[in-house]
Amino acid sequence: MKLNEINLRDPFILTENGVLYLYGTTGGAGSWSGKAIGFDVYVSEDGENFVRKPVFRPSPSFWSDENYWAPEVHKIDGKFYMFASFFRAGEHRKSHILVCDTPDGTFIPLPDPLTPPEWDCLDATYFEEDGRRYTVFCHEWTQCGDGEMVLAELGDDLTIKGPVRILFRASQAPWTRGFDEKNFVTDGPFLHRLKSGKLLMLWSSNGEKGYAMGMATADRIEGPWTHIPVPLIGQDGGHGMLFSKNGKLCVTYHMPNNPSGAERPHYVEVREENDRLVLAE
Repeated sequence: MKLNEINLRDPFILTENGVLYLYGTTGGAGSWSGKAIGFDVYVSEDGENFVRKPVFRPSPSFWSDENYWAPEVHKIDGKFYMFASFFRAGEHRKSHILVCDTPDGTFIPLPDPLTPPEWDCLDATYFEEDGRRYTVFCHEWTQCGDGEMVLAELGDDLTIKGPVRILFRASQAPWTRGFDEKNFVTDGPFLHRLKSGKLLMLWSSNGEKGYAMGMATADRIEGPWTHIPVPLIGQDGGHGMLFSKNGKLCVTYHMPNNPSGAERPHYVEVREENDRLVLAE
């Protein structure tokens, strides 16, 4: 199938041995309500034609049964770890890590969720800096109002060690718009080291023209973080990441954000310019 035939939100592309592995949230109404099916991967050797394969179907004992969102896969110590968000009615939304020996095999959940048990959380990502492992995730506006971007260090077993710390709140970015004066969304962080040495974070929220994906920069992951005033994707699209295709840096994201069922993954070349990204097209 072609890229424009894939109904997917929150795309994440892993490149391994020249093959593209596209993961994401199954689009349409099923991503928001009803029992979740699981996660699939779309595999492509040319970036144009994709084959769909199931990679996670929950066992009856798995704690979550709905809202399976935003899987992203990172290669760590020779294995492939999927960071994804899950929910069950009556419980807090959590990020949970799954593991597999290959990027398109069957992913198995680690014993416990990743994020703090009493928080509403989603969209955990992974980054290494100076030999230390970190996760950045969102403390949801549903619980804290002004959505928070949170940092925690990970141990060798990929569980949080030590305290968590707030990097910034959604309202601090000049491009974000809240549902009202108190409620702002944080969504979909992804970290990338620029050629200049600066660390860049892509993340999404509501902007002036709807769903959007902005940028922030810092010298180190602990911050402080500086928000770039204008979003990279400014209208009805977002929750993206960066990957390399044929030696070129590309950003992938879903668009449109609405209506359910219309979401498609897109990718476009970007270039680094003055410690930020700009679209090449």
